[in-house]
This record gives sequence, structure tokens and C-alpha cells, in this order.
Amino acid sequence: MSRFIATRAIRGANRIVQEAEDLLEKALAEHGPDTKVTFPNTAYYLPVILGLTGREVATLGDLKPALAQAGSLLHPVPRDQLWTPYLGEALDGGVATLLAEEAIMGIKYALGEQPERLDGYPDLVTAGGEGYCNGPIDDVQLRAWGIQLVDGRMPGFAAIVGAAKSNEVAVKIVRELQMRNILVFLCGNVNGRSIIHQLLEEGVELGYDTYIIPFGTDTISAIYPLGFATRSALTFGGMKGGQAREILLYNKFRVFAFVLALGEVDDLKYATAAGAISYGFPVIADTVIPEILPTGITQYEHVISMPFDDIEGQDDLERAERLVQKCIEVRGVKVKIAEIPIPVPYGSAFEGERVRKDDMRIEFGGKKARALEYLLMRDPDELEDGKIELVGPDFDEVEEGGAMDVGIVVEVGGRKMQKDFEPVLERQIHYFLNAAFGVQHIGQRDIAWIRISKMAADKGFRLKHFGEILYARFKGEPWNSIVDKAQVTLITDPEEMKKWLEAAREAYNERNVRVAGLTDDAVEEFYSCTLCQSFAPTHVCVISPERLGLCGAYNWLDCKAANQINPTGPNQPISKGECLDPEVGRWSGPEEFVYQHSNQSVEHVTMYSIMTDPMTACGCFECMVLVIPEANGVMIVSREDPSMTPAGLTFSTMAGIFGGGLQTPGAMGVGKYYLTSPKFISADGGFKRVVWMSSFLKETMPEEFKAVAEREGVPDLIDRIADERSVTTVEELLPWLEEHDHPALKMPPML
Repeated sequence: MSRFIATRAIRGANRIVQEAEDLLEKALAEHGPDTKVTFPNTAYYLPVILGLTGREVATLGDLKPALAQAGSLLHPVPRDQLWTPYLGEALDGGVATLLAEEAIMGIKYALGEQPERLDGYPDLVTAGGEGYCNGPIDDVQLRAWGIQLVDGRMPGFAAIVGAAKSNEVAVKIVRELQMRNILVFLCGNVNGRSIIHQLLEEGVELGYDTYIIPFGTDTISAIYPLGFATRSALTFGGMKGGQAREILLYNKFRVFAFVLALGEVDDLKYATAAGAISYGFPVIADTVIPEILPTGITQYEHVISMPFDDIEGQDDLERAERLVQKCIEVRGVKVKIAEIPIPVPYGSAFEGERVRKDDMRIEFGGKKARALEYLLMRDPDELEDGKIELVGPDFDEVEEGGAMDVGIVVEVGGRKMQKDFEPVLERQIHYFLNAAFGVQHIGQRDIAWIRISKMAADKGFRLKHFGEILYARFKGEPWNSIVDKAQVTLITDPEEMKKWLEAAREAYNERNVRVAGLTDDAVEEFYSCTLCQSFAPTHVCVISPERLGLCGAYNWLDCKAANQINPTGPNQPISKGECLDPEVGRWSGPEEFVYQHSNQSVEHVTMYSIMTDPMTACGCFECMVLVIPEANGVMIVSREDPSMTPAGLTFSTMAGIFGGGLQTPGAMGVGKYYLTSPKFISADGGFKRVVWMSSFLKETMPEEFKAVAEREGVPDLIDRIADERSVTTVEELLPWLEEHDHPALKMPPML
């Protein structure tokens, strides 16, 4: 290994550990050892310290032994006349650096000095607040991204440290990563200048919605991406604190990440990079530094030097593109880019982009207009493949910021296409259109709402490009296995719009009736979903018509279509076989499938019980259901709810305890729409067992829960269910339930 790198990394490690120790001594003297230390809305204490040492840091006093352990990993700076391999010492220094950096950030949070505020950038709005950098990724977002991480839509993440050669290069690098759906974490600076400053100056929207997360303008904030990686292992991999080797190997083989160092690399950056290498994450620098080639720590190279001005290319923007390509090649990130013939960038990273009113060129739907989306199956002989037709005027003559009606009608045909697949494919319109830069899409069916930004319109984006996107995506993988022909009609003419609106609404009603008639008893097979096994190797979802996947993203029809599209994929048909127990929902087919596909770790599984062999939980679930024995019922906690619950645990803490592919009687993760199913814990008493529920669910699903209450014969049942606004402890819960005459108190005991 390079003595130069080892010297810089070890020297940087010694300095940052000393800085952390000095800061801690000062904080202890001023605030005392009992001062709380925590990262907000995360379940894993200080995650790197927890993961690599097993220490649960909750106070300033808890940091003392953690920093002592960091100090024990330090080595003397190499002497000029002594030559040794150095790799082990440098990696030790890297781990010590990470422990010290996280300790510093923990102290700063305790003192109210994190997240970092960026003066002069009021338009920056992140989870850290208005005008602030983000701080650690909260657990809600970590789990929301979980399904994208496991199904390949988000193939990995890049931690960018420093500043690019110019603002234009900074934007190009980030846009190239976004187009590949790679999550981008930003931190560090060069001579006080950060890539965060560069992007904000160019009007690039930062935050969760765009996959671009600004952590801070100092190198120490790079600890947040590595904390994210550690929490991925703890959340999805079922790892426990202190399993350092397992956590590092998990990241090496399952989390595809890399560090891109822009600009001058100082001692602290070398030391932090050594910590990243311990996770198996290579470092690519755009300056001249010594390289470290494979020795088994990472999958590929450790450190690669690509001096920016030496990269082949006609200009800096082409050099930036090739730099990104090299990063992806080095880490082996599996990227799929949809080639779409439109004048703006395209990729899933743009799905969450918001087009604000002041930035809007035109909107369709919303309060001032109507937007309709309708996909229907046709005989292939009736279709002209690739036809894109606009019926009526485009939006060029509408005033800037105005609104107009639009109908988007997609007609598809194919030998494997089925009527049941229409709503499955129609739902993809949201994802396909939303992935275009400068396009915001919300809703579906006849209540869609679409905005196009001024920037996209100035680049030439018009209505016909909706057609280009939809045709290209439906004719691309994986949908081309069932769609042989497709044509798109875009309608702004009022009379044509009226005609298609009537036809679409009739079809919507037919679908509703057809789907409502799908029950577990009416089908001969369920479907598996093993997408999350890339993170939770023992987890298997069994999906039936009356129980969707726990992530909420896949229902029975989705899985049926997915199996047609990819017969060898994660959604396999499971013959129900012999019914072993109709009350709890146990069949021989699902039991055999789960046993074989959970590494033979789960012997029995039921569909309708939380008490008897419930399904395993990975980490992507929308809600956690947990038995409250004292109340003879269950509570339901939404992923969006950070508050304390009557169990004495937050959602994040419960998810950390019961996730990771575990089967835990009395606890299970579920998709939120399973709560409305007649089969929801029907073996244990059904929905009337719900005694506490996050208010978020009540507020976002009022009509659905009203229908459930009517079905259960207790029309005011939702009003009898407590939430965090009225009850946060078991002691408060029991009197509240008695006062509101909750039916669970009169039901047979659950235990």
C-alpha cells in the first residue's frame, strides 16, 4: 500500500480522534455526562458506533468509552525510512476516524449545532429545516427507499466530497448520477467551497424528493452516508450492534456505494476514505493521488485517480460524464438507463421533483382543469405500433402559469396481455411521466394532476413527449414481454375529452367490481415476493387477493402480471395445496414454499393471524402491528409517525426489533391497505382488535376506514380507537378505551 496514503490517513485519524476527545471534555464540563445524545428520528442510537462497537450511546457520558475504543485503533504515523504494508494500520485509522466523526456530530446535536445552517440559501429546504442541510437520513425515508433499493430502481449511492471544477461540472455530475437513479449524498469542501454551494447557485433542487441530499460543508458530515450504510445492514439485513465484520461484509456485497472525491484531498479526507474502504466502498478522486489496487477489502479497486483535466473529452461536461461512468464501472453498480427521445433528462431520481407555481409553465388537472389517464387492451390488429397522436392544440397558446384539460389514452395489445393487467399497467403511467426532469405527476385515473416547468418547456418539452415516454417505457423491459404493440393518444379537444372521460369511468367501475370479487377463496394460487431478500435473506412475502405485500407496492394482480413479464423473477405462483387450517389461513403450498425460500428458517406461516406463525418482516413495511396485551388488542403504527406509542417504543425502534426477516408472534409488518381487508388478523378478532392507531392513517384513509367500521358493525369504531394525540402510554390507554366503550375490552383474551 502507498506510504503516502497511509501517512495522510493515519495522521488525519490521530488528529480527528484528538479533536473529538477535546470537544467531549469541553461538553462534559459545560453540560454534564447525562446530557442526551441522539440523531433525530433514527432508531439506532449513533449507528456507526453501535454497529461497529455494539455501544448504545444515549448521553455525553456514553461517548467516553466509544472514543477510548477509537483511540485504541490508532497507530503512529509512518516514518520516512520505514517501509511496511500499512493497509491494516490505515484501515484501523479509518474506523477510528468514523467513530470520532460520529461522536463529534453527536455532541454537536446535543449542543444544537447540527444540522448545519447555510446562510444565504433560504430556498434550501430539507429534513433539517428551511435553510439547513439535511443531517442524518431519518428512518421514515430509509424505509421508504427500501423497496427501491431492493427492486433495482435505486442501484446504489454516491457520496460526493469536496467541490467540482466549476458549477457546470457539478450540475453535470449530479444529473448523470440522477439519470442512473443513483442516490447522491453531498458533503465536504475545498477551501471553503462545497458542491452544495455550486448546486444551489445553479438552482438545483436538493432533498429527499430528488435523491440529492446535502449533509454539510465539512468533511466530518461524510459520517452520515456511512451511518446510512450501517443502518441498511441493521434495518434490512437483521444485523445487530457489535457485528462489525458482518455489517462491513453486508455493505461490501449488498450496498453498491462509492466515494467521489472532488478537488484537493487533505489528511481528514484520506482518513475518512480509509473508513469507507473498510465498508467495501472504493474512492475515486479527480486529482492526482496514489492508487490502491485490489487486495480483497473491496470488490474492486480501493482508490482510483482520474485527474479531471486528463480525462478524454471534448469539453468539461463530457469529462464529467466519463468520470461518472468510471465510478460506476469501478464499483460494479448495475445501472439500467431508459433511452427516451425527449429534450430533458430522464430517470427515477426525478420522480419526486416538485414544480412550484412560480416555476410552472402549464398544469393539467388540479383545481382549474382535468387530467385523465386510461390504459386499455386492444386486439393487436387494431393498433398502429408507435403511433402518437395529439387531438387538439398543444399548450403553446395558453398563458404562462395557466391550465388546460388533457386526456392520456394508452392502447396496448399483445399475445400475453390480459384484461386484468390494464390497471397494473395504467398505474405505471405515474412513474413513467414523473421520471422526466421538470414534470410533476400526482394521482391517477381521472383525478391526475400534472405540471410542466418553465425550464422543461424552454428546452422544447411538449405534450407529444408524454407519448414518447409512454411508448418507449411500455415497449422496453420488462413490459415488452406482454406488450407487443402500443399507441398513445393525447387529447385536449373538449368534445373528444368528454367522450373518453365517459368510456374511462365506465371501465374504472368495471375494474372496481372485478377486483372486489377477487378473494383468497376464489383463486387456486397465491404469489411470492422475494425482492427484499437482497437485504433480508430469510424474508418471504406471500401475497393473496386479500393480503397485499407488506411494502404496499405489490398486490396479487401486480404479482400475476410481474410473473407473466418475468417468469423466473421474485414473484412466483404458489399453489395453495391442502388447507391445513382455514381460520388462521394455513395451506400446505405456502408453508412448503416459505420453508424452502427462507433458507429453511421459517417452518410455518399463516395469512390471517398475528399470534400464530405470522409472516416475516423485512424492513420496508408501511405499518407495524403490535399486540397490546393489557388492552386485549393491537396498535397500528404508521411509518410516517415518529411519536411515542403505548408500547413504549417508536416505529423506528419497533422496526429495528422486529424487522430483518424475523418471524415474531404478536408483531408483524403490513401494507396499509391490508388494514381494510376482511382478512386482517381475522383469526384473532379482526379490525375490532385495533385499540390505537397513528393519526396519520386516520387522516389519509378516512373513507376506507369508514367502510371498514360499517362492515364490522360498529359505525363509530374509528372514533373509539385512540391515537398519539390523546394517548401515548398503556396507563393512559386503558381508561380511554373504557370511556369510549371499545369493543376489544369485551372480546375473548388474545393471550
